[in-house]
Amino acid sequence: MEEQETLLEFPCEFSVKAMGLATDDFDALIVEICSRHVDDLGEGAVRTRPSRAGKYLAVTVTFAATSKRQLDAIYQDLTDHEQVLMSL
Repeated sequence: MEEQETLLEFPCEFSVKAMGLATDDFDALIVEICSRHVDDLGEGAVRTRPSRAGKYLAVTVTFAATSKRQLDAIYQDLTDHEQVLMSL
């Protein structure tokens, strides 16, 4: 029996969260990075939440994931960007 690389079954709904300093365009940056790998981000796909003091912003993007390779590429692009402090 082959070992699965992931427990996810594709396609599936998946949420990616990225956190960074709360700049005017941080949410747009995260959407742009995710859009490189996701054909169609539907309405309501993006949620933002500022930190209590307002210094940081958490951006959650929910989409139909098609493969582990797609998710790996999104996380790699997010972690490579200097404005992204953390991604989950």
